[in-house]
Amino acid sequence: MKKTVLAVALSGALLSAPALQAEELTTDEQKLSYSLGLILGQKLKMDVENLDIESFRNGVETVYSDKEPLLTEEQIGGVMQAFQQRKMEEQRAAFAKLADDNKAAGDKYLAENGKKDGVKTTESGLQYEELTAGTGKSPTEADTVKVHYRGELIDGTEFDSSYSRNQPVSFPLNGVIPGWTEGLQLMKEGGKARLVIPADLAYGPGGMGNAIGPNETLVFEVELLEVNPSSDAPAEGEAQ
Repeated sequence: MKKTVLAVALSGALLSAPALQAEELTTDEQKLSYSLGLILGQKLKMDVENLDIESFRNGVETVYSDKEPLLTEEQIGGVMQAFQQRKMEEQRAAFAKLADDNKAAGDKYLAENGKKDGVKTTESGLQYEELTAGTGKSPTEADTVKVHYRGELIDGTEFDSSYSRNQPVSFPLNGVIPGWTEGLQLMKEGGKARLVIPADLAYGPGGMGNAIGPNETLVFEVELLEVNPSSDAPAEGEAQ
C-alpha cells in the first residue's frame, strides 16, 4: 500500500506547491512534476468525477514531509475497496439502464417497421423484407451459406460489413445468431433481404463487446450468394 501511496504522491507532487503558469516551468524538476501531475490528473478524472483537491494535496504533503498519515493502511484499503464497490455498482446500474433503454427503443422500431409494406413478422418476432427475389434453393439449418451483408444498429450506425472488406463470408447456418439462422432460411439463393432482428434473437442483454450494446435490435441487409458453396472453410470473422 505504501508503494501505491508513494506513486500517487509523486505524480501529484506539484499540487503542494503554489500554482505555476506553463511559462514559469523553468527547471527540470518543475517540468517533471507538472507533467506527472497532468498524467495522473487525466487518469484520475476517468474514474473519480469529483476529486477533493485539498485532501489530495494533504495526502501528497504527508508523504513528502514524512508526517503521520491520518489513515492507517487498513483504513486506506477499506476506503479503496468501498470506492471500487461503488464504481462497480454504478457501472452495473448504468449497464442495466442502457439495456432497458435499448429494449424500449428496439420495441418501438420493430412496431413501426412492422407496419411497412413488404415487411413480414414471424412468430419469433423476426422481421423479414425481401429486397430482391432469389431463384435458387433455400438453405436448411444444417447447410453452409455464402453471403454478403451489412449490419447496422437502429440509429444507422454500421458495426460490420462484408462489403467494406470486399469479401463474402461463408459459415454454417446453425453457428450464428438465431435471427440469422431463421432469416436466411426464408431466402432463396441469389436473393437479397433486409432482416430486423430483436435483441432476444441477437445478442440479448449481454451485447457483444463495444460494437453492440445490451438488448440492441439489429438491422441487416443480406445477399444469399450460395448454399453449400464449394469452399466450406469459414472466412475470418463471423457474420453477426
